[in-house]
Amino acid sequence: MKNNFLQEMSDRGYLNQCTELSKLEDICNKNSISGYIGFDCTAKSLHVGSLLQIMILRLMQKHGHKPIVLLGGGTTLIGDPSGKDTTRRILGQNEIKNNIKSIKRVFNKILDTSKKSTSPVYVNNADWLTKLNLIQFLRDIGSHFTLNKMLTFDSVKLRLDREQSLSYMEFNYMILQAYDFFQLFKNENCILQIGGSDQWGNIVNGVDLIRRKLQKGAFGLTSPLITLASGTKMGKTEKGAIWLNEELLSPYDYWQFWRNTDDRDVNRFLKFFTEIDTKEVDAMCNNEKNINNLKIILANEATKILHGDKASKKAEKTAKETFEKGNLGSDLPEIKLKSYDVEKGINILDFIAKNKILTSKSEARRAIANKGVKINDVVIESEKKMIKLKDFEKKILKLSYGKKKHFIVRVI
Repeated sequence: MKNNFLQEMSDRGYLNQCTELSKLEDICNKNSISGYIGFDCTAKSLHVGSLLQIMILRLMQKHGHKPIVLLGGGTTLIGDPSGKDTTRRILGQNEIKNNIKSIKRVFNKILDTSKKSTSPVYVNNADWLTKLNLIQFLRDIGSHFTLNKMLTFDSVKLRLDREQSLSYMEFNYMILQAYDFFQLFKNENCILQIGGSDQWGNIVNGVDLIRRKLQKGAFGLTSPLITLASGTKMGKTEKGAIWLNEELLSPYDYWQFWRNTDDRDVNRFLKFFTEIDTKEVDAMCNNEKNINNLKIILANEATKILHGDKASKKAEKTAKETFEKGNLGSDLPEIKLKSYDVEKGINILDFIAKNKILTSKSEARRAIANKGVKINDVVIESEKKMIKLKDFEKKILKLSYGKKKHFIVRVI
């Protein structure tokens, strides 16, 4: 490939499809460009399933290009039907505004804001979408879209093939996304839209709209959707999403997520989620006989990018103390209990379910029956076990589920 940015995109496995790749290469060789990725704001935090996209924005900066982060205050009011079996929950504007404020903190941690030429630009499509005049929009923009073509896109076709409801509101999402690209092309000189492979149809719509309305060339690029070797979706675990905001998931739990990576995913995750040179990754994977050492490198590097070097080292130290020495690591997730509750006694099933260590009492019951729950490294034999003050040493105990999940329980 003729361009270093796009070559590294390819080497790291970020590049899935691209419109007119050779033309984009030529432009990137001559000039720095602006490119954008859109993020709908349906929760207070993005989860690790969005991390690949953020890493691409970071890679753009590395090669001298300017990333635009579109936080979809407008499109979140509608909801993207791509990959969804049902309509998303409709959020209010205040909730979306709070989500945007929370999500933005992660971008400011991962992306470099120190250089003006490559510092990220944040835009909110509510600024233009909520001000549209329907009749004018249908005449100026809607006239460039045909139902024949729209019905062929996966986001629509899959729902209709399954005879699942697709609202007129959702059906219009692809037009709004195309209009976003049109606006950014005009106002921010943004020539590239990047998204997951499920966004290909929506992205191509934007490229076509710019060509039809402005007679100018724009480009679309997609990255692959990540499925784990186990077949599950990236970022989902039995305890829920792996959030990127620290207040929803501690740096230690985030580190532990990467440390628990399936052996088959280690090589590509080192390329996806760290900045280690891809040739070095291949050499490490070929020469390192202990896969767990590579998982620790992955956990350290991925955690460092999101939470910083200090938090990464602290998480590794905590894991080492917990698993190798059997001590209480200082960075373990902490659960606090009122002393008067402990004096009365707390049933182990109630405690596990209430604090979401497992999803339900029945799951906790099975874990205890299988000798999977411990207090201070001693197996709990009965589901009738009551947690009492005598279980605590200096007002602290360690509760463990399996080999890798540990919690500090503290009396206050």
